[in-house]
Amino acid sequence: MNMEKWLQEKIADKEKTALPLLSYPSVQLMFINVEELVQDPFCQALGMRLIADRYDMPLASAYMDLSVEAEAFGAKCIHRANEIPTIVGQLVETQEQADALVVPEVGAGRTGVCVDGIRYAKQLITDRPVFANSCGPFSLAGRLMDVNEILLQTLEDPDLVHTILEKATEFIIKYVKAFKEAGADGLIMAEPLAGLLSPGLMQEFSTEYVKKIVAEVQDEEFIIMYHNCSGAMERKIKETLDTGCRMFHYGDMADMVQILENMPKDVMILGNISPASVFKADTSQKMAVNTQNLLVRCMRYDNFQISSGCDIPADTPIENIDKFFEVVKSGYYKAKLWFSLTDKPREWKLDELK
Repeated sequence: MNMEKWLQEKIADKEKTALPLLSYPSVQLMFINVEELVQDPFCQALGMRLIADRYDMPLASAYMDLSVEAEAFGAKCIHRANEIPTIVGQLVETQEQADALVVPEVGAGRTGVCVDGIRYAKQLITDRPVFANSCGPFSLAGRLMDVNEILLQTLEDPDLVHTILEKATEFIIKYVKAFKEAGADGLIMAEPLAGLLSPGLMQEFSTEYVKKIVAEVQDEEFIIMYHNCSGAMERKIKETLDTGCRMFHYGDMADMVQILENMPKDVMILGNISPASVFKADTSQKMAVNTQNLLVRCMRYDNFQISSGCDIPADTPIENIDKFFEVVKSGYYKAKLWFSLTDKPREWKLDELK
C-alpha cells in the first residue's frame, strides 16, 4: 500500500471516521486480562481484529506498551494482571554502565511477541493498514536511566544521555525494521517524555534521534505517527515537525486549534479526548458532549482526525467507546449535509451539530 497516498486521501475525506488509540479494551471482548494480552501474540492479533470488526477506523493499531523495549535491554519490569507493565528502578547510572550497555537483538524480552502479533494481525486484517507501536528514543532512554534522572542529566551530564540515546536509537531502528518485515504499514512512536523538555533540549535529545529513525524506516509504504501527550506541545511545533513524521498525535492537554493553525496542511493531526477523565470516567452522555465540542472546534480543518488523547484504558466502558464513534459519525454526516447545500466557509457553532 502506498501510505503517502493513503494519508492524503484520508486528509481529503470530508466524512471522516474516528481514530482513537483503541487496543487494550479488546481484553473485554476476549474475556482475558492485560497480562495475558501482552504475553501472547495470538491474543494481540485477535484483539486487533475484534476491534476492527466492531469499529470503522482508518487503521488498526497495536498496543502502546512503553515497557517493552526497556525490558529487552534488561530493565526491571513489573507485571500485574490488569495493568500495562511498568519499568521500575534505574538500569544505567554512570558513563561506564552506559558504555557497557548491550544493544539487544529483536526477540529479546517481549519484542518478539509484539513483532509476531503484527505478523498475525496482518493475516487477520486486510481491509485497512496495520500500525505497530514503539517507544521513542528519549522515552526509552528515560526508562533505562529513570525519568527524573534523565531530565536532570540533560543539563548536568549530556554526554551520558547521548550515549544511551545512541544505543536506544540503534535498537529502535532494528525493532521497527522487524515490524516492517512482518508486514506493518506504519508505526505509532510514543515519545511523551520529550515533551517535558524545553524546545532546545527537545531538539537535541529527542528530535535529532527521531529523525535518524524516520530516515531509516519511513518510505512510501511505511509511515510514522508521532505521539506526544505531554503539555505545552503547541509551543514545540517546530521541534515536533522536524522529526520528519507524517502524522502527529496529541494528548488532552494540547490546544488542538493552535496546533492545527500552525501545522502544514499535508500532515495529519490527531487528538485529543482524554482517555482517563472522559473515555473511562465520564458517562456516555458526557462523552457525547466532549466529543461534539472537539468536533465543533476542529472539524473545519481538513487534516484534523479526531482521536483519544492517548491509549484508552483496558477497563473503559464499551458503551462510552460506542458513544464516541456514534457522535463522530453523526457530526460528519450533518456537516456533509450542510455542505451539500452551500460551500460558503463558516465557523461551526455547537447548536448546529446537535
